[in-house]
Amino acid sequence: MAVLFVGYAAGKAVYAAQGRLGFPGGPAVPPSEYERYARDVMDVTTAQWSAVVTGVLAAALVLLTVTRPGRRVPRLLMLVVLGGALLAVGAGAVIVAADGFIGLGVGWQWYHGVAGIVVMALLAATTWSYARATRR
Repeated sequence: MAVLFVGYAAGKAVYAAQGRLGFPGGPAVPPSEYERYARDVMDVTTAQWSAVVTGVLAAALVLLTVTRPGRRVPRLLMLVVLGGALLAVGAGAVIVAADGFIGLGVGWQWYHGVAGIVVMALLAATTWSYARATRR
């Protein structure tokens, strides 16, 4: 999971450096979406760099689940944070999978949907593994 999150951060960094929305290997974002996003949400580059930070923090979180410093974090706090990550990643995975398999109009393909399901399963396994390893 840490490698996947670092890969996510690296892909977002590439797009941030280029001032582009989206993710390498993902669907193309039309120019009109850049304008709408910049007008209604935030600057595209800022959004992408924020996603880089999120990916790095997620990788650190996953590493904390298997290291001694992470075991000093209160179990309940870690499980709440992992649950939040599971919900956030799960929401994204559901959108990618739904678009990949039934087509929501975003442009994700079936293999993106499979990848989303795999990532969701891996994060769920990470959460379960931490919960089992730290139970008393």
